[in-house]
Amino acid sequence: MSALDFPIASTQSTPAAANAAAASFAALTARLDYMSAEDVNNVRTAYRFADEAHLGQIRNGGLPYITHPIAVAQQCAEWKLDAQALMAALLHDAIEDCGVTKPELIERFGAPVAELVDGLTKLEKLEFNTREENQAESFRKMLLAMARDVRVILIKLADRSHNMRTLGDVPRSKWQRISRETLDIYAPIAHRLGLNATYRELQDLAFQHLYPWRYATLTKALARARGRRRDVIKRVQSEVEAAFAGAGIQVHIYGREKALYSIYRKMDEKHLSFAQVTDIYGFRVIVASVTACYTAMGVLHQLYKPLPGKFKDYIAIPKVNGYQSLHTTLVGPFGTNIEFQMRTEAMHIVAESGVAAHWLYKATDPDSDASQRLGTQWLQSLLDIQHETRDAAEFWDHVKIDLFPDAVYVFTPKSQIMAMPRGATIVDFAYAIHSDVGHRAVAAKVNGEQVPLRSELHNGDVIEIITASVSSPNPAWLGFVRTGKARSKIRHHLKTMALSESQDLGEKMLAQALRAEGIDRERLSEDDDAHHATWEKILRFSGNRTRAELLTDIGLGKRIASMIAKRIVTLLAETGEKPDPLLMSRERYTAHESISQGALVLDGSEGASVKFAPCCRPIPGDAIVGYLGRGEGLVVHTDDCAVAKKLQHRDSERFIAVDWSDEPTRAFETGLLVTVTNGKGVLARVASALAAAEADITRVDMGQEPAQDATDLRFDVAVRDRIHLASVMRSVKRTPSVLRVQRAKPGV
Repeated sequence: MSALDFPIASTQSTPAAANAAAASFAALTARLDYMSAEDVNNVRTAYRFADEAHLGQIRNGGLPYITHPIAVAQQCAEWKLDAQALMAALLHDAIEDCGVTKPELIERFGAPVAELVDGLTKLEKLEFNTREENQAESFRKMLLAMARDVRVILIKLADRSHNMRTLGDVPRSKWQRISRETLDIYAPIAHRLGLNATYRELQDLAFQHLYPWRYATLTKALARARGRRRDVIKRVQSEVEAAFAGAGIQVHIYGREKALYSIYRKMDEKHLSFAQVTDIYGFRVIVASVTACYTAMGVLHQLYKPLPGKFKDYIAIPKVNGYQSLHTTLVGPFGTNIEFQMRTEAMHIVAESGVAAHWLYKATDPDSDASQRLGTQWLQSLLDIQHETRDAAEFWDHVKIDLFPDAVYVFTPKSQIMAMPRGATIVDFAYAIHSDVGHRAVAAKVNGEQVPLRSELHNGDVIEIITASVSSPNPAWLGFVRTGKARSKIRHHLKTMALSESQDLGEKMLAQALRAEGIDRERLSEDDDAHHATWEKILRFSGNRTRAELLTDIGLGKRIASMIAKRIVTLLAETGEKPDPLLMSRERYTAHESISQGALVLDGSEGASVKFAPCCRPIPGDAIVGYLGRGEGLVVHTDDCAVAKKLQHRDSERFIAVDWSDEPTRAFETGLLVTVTNGKGVLARVASALAAAEADITRVDMGQEPAQDATDLRFDVAVRDRIHLASVMRSVKRTPSVLRVQRAKPGV
């Protein structure tokens, strides 16, 4: 049952109500001329079953409840959906309202119809006016149901359309929530699937009930404008028809009036008065072929002058929801701007029905696959995002941007056209091509010129992505990507990479902790039957399902390696295995006497699982300690760091001994404070000295204060170790105008 419908039990229905139901079903069967006799009979059987199931139920408006499923089925018949969809539309409230079971539907109407009804029933149970998390979960379920079988959402949109048409029968206290939900969720989905007629109707009906006074005011203004411009529109139509007749082109011309909600939104967004909205009226010109579209445009441009910049060719480059037309705005009689849209009959069907046009084509030409691909890319991307995003709120965050596809059209180096949301960047484009291209992107060229990866795309750009096999996604990309696909792929990769690195770190930490207890990790094999039971007990003790999960938790700081190691020693002792005293004496006592683990060796290749504290920025050669933050992995501090000392006083059991590898794999960042005598070219000389000493400058800060005789320059530099840093500082100290050089400490 829809959230908008509340069937009222009744012992009997009036003759008038029964006649209304019968009449509406007769109207439905009149639209089924595209079906075979067998299909029509199946639909009639479903109607009889639904009519009997809903017997005695009355809608808020006083009509029998069966009139609602019939109205939903009529909308589906307009889209020429198949018999299964119409049967599901008639039965869509049967499971919830009438106690009919899914197995019963399978037995009576077959599994496909039962699956559609079941999918719709699950959607009906979703409440959108709950907390944001529940709304996100509801939305996720709806989109995934749609991705599996688009007929589910088509029937749901037909259901919502009829409920919005009869919203006046629902208590006024519910108008706000239902209308807002329609504007925020159902109308954008209709637009994304190319159902433009449904999209416009849902918007206008929601607008009417959300802002009744504004709707009434605009309706009156539009009626007055229609009266004033009737003569202009008639004159334009007659002149255009004469021009096409003279050119020998067969056309059908229809007037088009801008939807009320579109007018209101344009006035609101651009701060215009009603009189300033110039594109209220227009014409659709339906022609026989694509070539005739361009010929018709030529005829119109000879008749009236076109407005520069107002020509759009959506035939050569269709919109992402499959829409195709030529758009041009002309200056008509009395200086009136009038938009014309040229399209073929097939394009018109797609423009109004979008994804549903697949069934329309099947009805007229069973062999046609012209619209098979409509919306399928977006629907498939929903499943891809779902595969990588288990969190409902995150899924909603990824998808909602894609519901408003104000697209730009760009080209690959091989001239393939790709539609991207407005504001999309090079990284979005890379992920749209393939996940691996996105993951490995290091640079890009737009129209032959190298540009940053965060650059926005513009219509007509030719984009070449440069990749490197060793590259991986940068977390900073999440700050500027626009598409849900790119965002979900980056997050998924970063999570996977972080977990893998945390597992490696946990393995190292457990090995060190075991050595400190006199146990060689190599001896404690997971595959050894003798130790299998020990590992099972350890997992029960830690609450982890697998050894990999336990090691990851150790690396993330959720479990303490020394505690796990002590438990392992206890369990081994029960089986008769004793620690190695020699190994214990060699590993247990280190320079950090308060820390009862062997030192973990760091070389800089640990990745995201090990962070070097920004408060003290340790580099190789510094005496260091490691703090195992809860869920943060290992944070490395210098041993004289004030922050580390506070943490050690409060949380000493979470500290482990760490030491530098003899051969670090990368440079490490630290700060330099350089005091100079202010003068021309000083900054350039200091930077040159740093470069000569092979230190990479990552940041320069000259402060906000006006330059004095003596000025402090702060540099962030990447160096190999303390010896390299000392060499860098000597090089800078010898530079003319430099008074003092020191390593920047916290607070300095």
